[in-house]
Amino acid sequence: MLSTFTTMDLYLLSPMILLFIFSLVPVFTKVLNKNNEPSDMMSLYLPLIGIVFAFIATCGIILIKIVNGAPKLIFSGSIMVDGLAMWSVIIVLFITFFALVLIKESSFTPKHLFSEYVMLMLNAAVGMMVVAYSNDFILTFIGIEMASLCLYMLIAMSEETRLSKEAAIKYFVLGSLASAILLYGIAFIFGTTGTTQFAEITETAATLASTSRLFLVGCVLVFVGLGFKVSIFPFHFWTPDVYQGSSSPLTAFMAAGIKAVCFAALLRFFATGFLAVDRASGLVSTIQWLAVMSMMLGNIAALRQNHLKRILAYSSIAHSGYLLMGLLVVGLSTNSVLGASGTLFYLFSYAIMTIGAFGFLSLFEKSENSMVTVDHLKGLAYRRPYLALVISIFMLSLAGIPPLLGFFSKFYIFSAAMKQGLYWLVIWGVVSSVISVYFYLKPVVYMYMKQEDEALVGEFKDSASVSFTVGVSAALIVIVGLSSGPLYALIRGSVLSLF
Repeated sequence: MLSTFTTMDLYLLSPMILLFIFSLVPVFTKVLNKNNEPSDMMSLYLPLIGIVFAFIATCGIILIKIVNGAPKLIFSGSIMVDGLAMWSVIIVLFITFFALVLIKESSFTPKHLFSEYVMLMLNAAVGMMVVAYSNDFILTFIGIEMASLCLYMLIAMSEETRLSKEAAIKYFVLGSLASAILLYGIAFIFGTTGTTQFAEITETAATLASTSRLFLVGCVLVFVGLGFKVSIFPFHFWTPDVYQGSSSPLTAFMAAGIKAVCFAALLRFFATGFLAVDRASGLVSTIQWLAVMSMMLGNIAALRQNHLKRILAYSSIAHSGYLLMGLLVVGLSTNSVLGASGTLFYLFSYAIMTIGAFGFLSLFEKSENSMVTVDHLKGLAYRRPYLALVISIFMLSLAGIPPLLGFFSKFYIFSAAMKQGLYWLVIWGVVSSVISVYFYLKPVVYMYMKQEDEALVGEFKDSASVSFTVGVSAALIVIVGLSSGPLYALIRGSVLSLF
């Protein structure tokens, strides 16, 4: 009700509001400038400042929550401001900031439409933040659609003439199908519970899971709809083509941002407890096998790839399998904090690794039709030792090599699964991780142990902003990896209110 909406409620939503306001600056400036592209100050730096302001506001909200304790519900309980929401917002802001820095230098970006590009990216981020804040299935659906529609247009607007249009069509058609399935599942859940709010569904989920087949069907459809967005097997087929057809900065933004907020939504969904009954044991087994197939198929398919974007695309599918292990712990455990905190830590780690990995790829995209393969990295250590070092850090971290950040993200997920008794699932996770080492180390071997290819030397381009981004990402992977304990403890404390 409007009468109960306070100034504090407005402040709690300020990160989204700030991002939306600053997204309008480039377009309004362009309109007032007779449709001419504005200066970098108006089209790039002011939006970046807006992201910084949103980050400062988020940090302020976290401090308020630490002082006041319990999570805050606003808009009749549809929005929940808690640790899970705030960490998800931080991840989205981090990705958006660096993706915006990278997108300016990308050869895929249409220079005459850069203002529109910035507006769509920031509004996609607003949609992701809506999902992060959401305590209601309807609001979750609205946020996903807002982000997805912006991403469809961003992919299609690329300067690349063939693959980007194909990717946009595939993403739009399959994304629309997934949205329909998600909405259908929400309707089933509403029909059996009389509500779409996660907190209220939790009160009856365990009972309905053992008495109502319609409720279980709704849960399955919701899982399928969200499973498409995060590339869980067998809903992953769009991923390699869409990643390949998009610019590297946009792919990083899409891959890490959508994955982070959709897994946050799945965390709230699994926390309702619909899995923790005997009747749902078949569903539990199915989800476990989907996790196994996602890990194994993603890593095995990546072995056959030479195109770096497709390698990272299949890698993304495998990482969704690891994250699904954390969701299972949340759904099955009476104390789900370990699963939730491990999943959230993994999402934070994956965001850093993804923005860095796709950031270095953008250095090799000299034109919009560039196809970056592993062969482009031959002898790079002798030409660009700094770049070869940071690429090695990204690859080793994604492979889970200690003491880098990727190792600890897998360690916390696997530990939570073992404490829940999912030993065989952990074994599959370890096996798939071992398989992944081969294709993650392949670029490192090419950089340090192969002779450089003279035909590919000229493909590399210099960019201070991109070098800054990959450098910051690499530094965070090392620093946060070495100090992962305090960060994990902070994340664990922030998700206690969810359970």
